Amino acid sequence: MKIAVPIKFVPDLVEELAIDASGASLDTSWLRLIINEFDDHAVEQAILLKERSGGQATVMAVEAEGVDDFLFTAAAKGADQLIKLTGDSAGANNHALARVYAALLKELQPDLVLTGVQAHNDLDGSIGPLLAEYLGVPFVGYVAGINASGEKVIARKEYPGGLVAETEVKFPAVLGIQAAEQPPRYVAYSKIRQVMGTTKIEERPLPELDSSGGATVSRMYQPEAAEHAAMIEGGADEAADKIIGILKELGAL
Repeated sequence: MKIAVPIKFVPDLVEELAIDASGASLDTSWLRLIINEFDDHAVEQAILLKERSGGQATVMAVEAEGVDDFLFTAAAKGADQLIKLTGDSAGANNHALARVYAALLKELQPDLVLTGVQAHNDLDGSIGPLLAEYLGVPFVGYVAGINASGEKVIARKEYPGGLVAETEVKFPAVLGIQAAEQPPRYVAYSKIRQVMGTTKIEERPLPELDSSGGATVSRMYQPEAAEHAAMIEGGADEAADKIIGILKELGAL
């Protein structure tokens, strides 16, 4: 079984985000990027599948600061092939990234493609469903466990109330991973350093990006500080009257 995992780096929300001079995008001068949390789970799930069922796991990424470190970490966990698309990807939306990955995946012909189910900077849809559309294969999202058998997989999805659904999908397919069957494993830096000396990242030029179909951002704003909550005092009837009065003032009634 051949498994491919296209990953995405996203802005670190712990850092202070600033808007650039154009007012329509983030200032990337000091922007720190980190691996999308759900993509990290997708890599872990791919390694688990490989360990359980055999096969080959390929992790691919678009060039960004920190990508090499993550790719080598994936190799230390058990990934067999590392691919980095080099070039300027500034301003690329998910439509563009999905088209780029789709072209690469058509060449690699994997049985299963695992992506993170979403990312916090998805403005034009998640990559998984877009990728499935461009590849012409089925997609199942919010997956929290996978069992492979022959030419198909059973994707497990969890719902509120302890309900679990299982969906049978034939190869090839794209699955959006919400959570791997276990948390992404820790790898000692000494092992990563060892992998750096024996594993190479295959570099390929990033093709021209086609962002058509995505959302167009005309203006971005910093969140404005809002007023604090108003405490309503009094009995139930008095409080209800005050709430109705507030709603009327706001035009909600």
